[in-house]
Amino acid sequence: MPINRSTRSGLLPLLALALVVLAQLPLVLNPGYFSHDELQWAAHAIAGPRIGWLAFETFQYRPLTFTVWSALSRQLFETPQAFHAVLVAGGALNAAMACLVARRLGAAAGPALAGAVLFGLGPQAMYVHGWIGTIGDVLWLGLGLLAALVATSRRLPLAAIAVLAAVFTALALLSKEAALSIPPLLALGAWLAAAHDRDLRRRLAVAAGAAGVVAAAYLAVRLGTLLDAPRSGTAYSLSPWHAPMRWLEQQLYPFDPGVMEVHVQFARGIDKRVVAAGLLWLGVVASLSRAGWRWPVAFLLGGIAALAPALPLAASANQYAYGFACVATLVVACAWPRLPRVARAVVVLAGVLVLWHGVAVMGSMRKVGERQARFSPAVADVLRGRGEPLRLQMGDGADAWIYLRLTHDIPQNQGVPFGDRVRIVGEGEPADMTVNEDGSLSPVAQAQ
Repeated sequence: MPINRSTRSGLLPLLALALVVLAQLPLVLNPGYFSHDELQWAAHAIAGPRIGWLAFETFQYRPLTFTVWSALSRQLFETPQAFHAVLVAGGALNAAMACLVARRLGAAAGPALAGAVLFGLGPQAMYVHGWIGTIGDVLWLGLGLLAALVATSRRLPLAAIAVLAAVFTALALLSKEAALSIPPLLALGAWLAAAHDRDLRRRLAVAAGAAGVVAAAYLAVRLGTLLDAPRSGTAYSLSPWHAPMRWLEQQLYPFDPGVMEVHVQFARGIDKRVVAAGLLWLGVVASLSRAGWRWPVAFLLGGIAALAPALPLAASANQYAYGFACVATLVVACAWPRLPRVARAVVVLAGVLVLWHGVAVMGSMRKVGERQARFSPAVADVLRGRGEPLRLQMGDGADAWIYLRLTHDIPQNQGVPFGDRVRIVGEGEPADMTVNEDGSLSPVAQAQ
């Protein structure tokens, strides 16, 4: 029996999901973890942490995220591949929903699929899907995409759209503060739809209004706590003067494959790669303008809306742009049929570079996980028979930043107390063991 056009279109999200999962198998099969928070939550989960669902005064008020994270840590921490499989599956589901949203917003089948896969395999998504500590980003964006799917449904009455959009937004805000982006992004969708589909515009506007009411209530309760964040000395310091640099870093990062984490985007200064990334970004915006003025405006406003909750912070992070990556690919996918040939070539070049960057980030995430899988058990084995603190020095090829993260405030690992019993020493300081390039340990005398 031949498959009709409607059925083929319905299979697109499933194809996007499958492609993202297959491409991210190296993340699924990662034998270890990326940073300290995964190890910390595993230790806390064993003790059964109390999740403060009504602790509105907590700076990181993310009770849904912490509940899910704790439950998964109890069940899956000892099998990292299973833990990673859950996160990759959640990220792939987000890509599938992005594909469906693009179709409902008018994107053709090919661009919708390509955009969803590009989002799912870009550097921001590879980072988020490979680091358990960013589970809140997978949750909030997934719930935001559910709100968008509700808003673009032709079958639901407006009242149901309003209720469901409000519920999904509330759940997203219980996952992470970044969900404050959901109402303006829905409003942006309504503005884009206004030019060609009044019914779709009305549905998106209703969803944006309902989500906005929830976001306003959230801010009424939480704004004081958020504004009382530390003003200096931490990555969470707030200032409006941070916003221009945070925005610029996130715009250039996807087109600079030599950078793993966005906060070091300008660590080399303004070199050739930064200039090349800037020129390509300008090329993408200029290409979108060939489809009409609404598209570059949507690209810019969508980026600002998706990044807004993190723009006042003192440092950028890859996960802060997870929603931005989704919005950017949605806009390009919808604009694609209107682009002339040269503009399409520029967009394809940008897409290839983004994929290249994503593969590089995936390789780095896998590298760190392999080292953690050797390092943490080795440290635990040494500490089991040791009373005094363990001093570790870096050997040839060992990346200090990896092991500084993996020893930061870890209560225990494999039943062995860590805490302040492990210290990374500087060059020339007395040390007991050497950390080798692959994460294994060697006695200092043997290494010398």
